[in-house]
Amino acid sequence: MINLKIDPEFQSQIPPLTDDEFKQLEENILKEGKLLSPLIVWGNTLVDGHNRYEIVQEHPEISFSTMPLPFESREEVLAWICKNQLGRRNLTPEQKYYLMGKQYEAEKAAHGGDRKSTDAKSSSLKANLIDSSKTCDRIAEENRVSKDTVIRASRYMRGVEIAEELIPGLKQSILSGQTKVSKADMHRLAKAAYNDRAQTLQDILHPELKAEPTPDADGVIRVPGKAPVMPFRKFESVYDSDAYPEDVRYEYVALEELTTRFRISFNYQLEQMPDNAQRDVILEIIHKHKDYLTSLEAALADVKDQTA
Repeated sequence: MINLKIDPEFQSQIPPLTDDEFKQLEENILKEGKLLSPLIVWGNTLVDGHNRYEIVQEHPEISFSTMPLPFESREEVLAWICKNQLGRRNLTPEQKYYLMGKQYEAEKAAHGGDRKSTDAKSSSLKANLIDSSKTCDRIAEENRVSKDTVIRASRYMRGVEIAEELIPGLKQSILSGQTKVSKADMHRLAKAAYNDRAQTLQDILHPELKAEPTPDADGVIRVPGKAPVMPFRKFESVYDSDAYPEDVRYEYVALEELTTRFRISFNYQLEQMPDNAQRDVILEIIHKHKDYLTSLEAALADVKDQTA
């Protein structure tokens, strides 16, 4: 019997069969007495046919053949596996989404070319961007989805793989639909800083345990590394009344609330930042918008004069 090498990464891209599906496959192979289709290999590494190979190892009397394909890199193998698996009809929506993203990223990496030298990076950058765009368009067309869907699928795929790194076995649970997470959750995990990944995944899997930040004595919520959140104050506007047309009343209220919060926020910052350097930054922010407000006031006055 030919002894083939099993590559864990290649095998992990192939959605596993259920117990019933595996049993049915085994019965079919035993009935035929041989594998009707050859196992796809890259050198001595199995690329496609992992379930069938497992069965023939248990039944050495079953004959089989192999078909080598001329892949040039691991990325080409991964892209081929994903594209081949996408042709299956029994994929869950999560599996299909993951495979699309994995195929896109694998093909981009396969087309990356020589990235070792600075000259090679510079000369191939434009070509790589064009190749990536064409790759995305083709995968989108093959799967009858939009280009944006393929790009989002790649982010989802990265989130799922990070989840698997943190909790082995979670990938299969997510892709089978057993563990329910949203696409947005996986996008958030994919974008999380390395040191924040574990906590981000914990928050995704157990939102009920997420500790909400508590406000200080002055009502401000402070989280390290983030801008303070001002305390919420109920806003009442004189424009929210029947004295103003209903179709524009909301716009008046929104404008007044905006300017009121602007004033409250700057007053708070001036109270909390007595340092002159900090005050200079606040003044810089104010001056950026001062000219605009002046021109807006002048424009409104001109329109008023013209319609008077």
